Amino acid sequence: MKGFRPLWRAVNTLCSRIAREPGHRRCAQCGAATESALQPSFGLLFDIDGVLVRGKTPLPSAKKAFQKLVDTRGQFLVPVVFVTNAGNSLRQTKADQLSEILGMKISQNQVVMSHSPLRMFRKYHNKSVLVSGQGPVLDIAKNLGFTKVITIDMLREAFPLLDMVDHNRRPKFLRPSPVNPPKVEVVVLFGEPIRWETNLQLIVDTLLTNGNLGSALCNPTYPHIPLLACNMDLMWMAEAQSPRFGHGTFMVCLENVYKKITGKELRYEALMGKPSELTYHYAEYLIRAQAAERKWRKPIRTLYAIGDNVMTDIYGANLYNRYLEEKSSKKSAKTLAKVAAVTGSSATAVSQEEDLDNMWENELAPPSAVACKSVLVCTGVYNPHTEIPTDANECITETVFHGHRDFGFEPALVEPDHIVEDVDAAVQLIFKQENYAPQ
Repeated sequence: MKGFRPLWRAVNTLCSRIAREPGHRRCAQCGAATESALQPSFGLLFDIDGVLVRGKTPLPSAKKAFQKLVDTRGQFLVPVVFVTNAGNSLRQTKADQLSEILGMKISQNQVVMSHSPLRMFRKYHNKSVLVSGQGPVLDIAKNLGFTKVITIDMLREAFPLLDMVDHNRRPKFLRPSPVNPPKVEVVVLFGEPIRWETNLQLIVDTLLTNGNLGSALCNPTYPHIPLLACNMDLMWMAEAQSPRFGHGTFMVCLENVYKKITGKELRYEALMGKPSELTYHYAEYLIRAQAAERKWRKPIRTLYAIGDNVMTDIYGANLYNRYLEEKSSKKSAKTLAKVAAVTGSSATAVSQEEDLDNMWENELAPPSAVACKSVLVCTGVYNPHTEIPTDANECITETVFHGHRDFGFEPALVEPDHIVEDVDAAVQLIFKQENYAPQ
């Protein structure tokens, strides 16, 4: 018994030392720390392309990073959401891909695609919607809640004479026009299509005819029918040495063709995907849902957004951080009113900020986070040897500012809070910032 006492004192000393580590709580029996006692007050938003993968090739730093984020049972130690501007697949498909890449189970509830916020746009769900993009666009649209979906291929089949750029695809025999031609009430752009000329032609036709492609073009109505777009990335990083065209490039083409023909600006009812605040609202909602599911009592106060593109990932995180800082101000009240309007909230417009919070709560509930920090990695679009313009008086041209036309350039919004080598270094930095020691 005498020899046992020194051992017991040593165990007590070790348990006390562990229990004093940040984020740990004592076990009821011996006072030792338990993994289930960790109470994170922050969540992580990960970009995918250029951060975790290059094309279909996983980056070595990704698995290292995620080994730090799970316990021995494979459960996440902190809330994690993957926020991608990809829009060519269902959330479950992307979750399955990530599970294979990272070697751990990823749920679709941890994934935000560029089109995910469309779930909130209920006022359009029962309208006739033309969707553009590639992949299973019909399934994606229905999964988001749309009930009357028309694809570009369906429109082309109904009106074969409208797609005339490719001589080999021109119809050999004329067919009678459909008796009940489909009328389009809303246009949704999911992502870059395969045949740009076909999509550009039929989308412009739809806007110019107010959705009635069976009628002759007379005087186009303006503003045109509602247009919603997902993914504004001008470029993205795959296996090639330099970035590739993204959906933002297609949108530049569409905007300029429409303006060249009509003399008027193409108007968007809403823009989704990074850097849109709508996307970060939705991602923050999923972060809170994870914390609630794990019964973590601490509110999530800080978000860390990790990305490789200053014009989308960093701009978006900083823009959302600005919103969080100002959410109690009059400016924030106007933002909430705008969000409620475009998402089809049934609540009526009111003047008091408290009621505006309730209006947003009808959709996702107000955010609990008070800050969104941006972390830039050097494994994708961002080149550490290319200087980011910081002088507001510099001549910023379209070739310099790669963000979307409707998001003006502000030097502060493309300045990351932190720059690190890769995603593994990002996770280490965040744990240090939060004084979080899960092991």
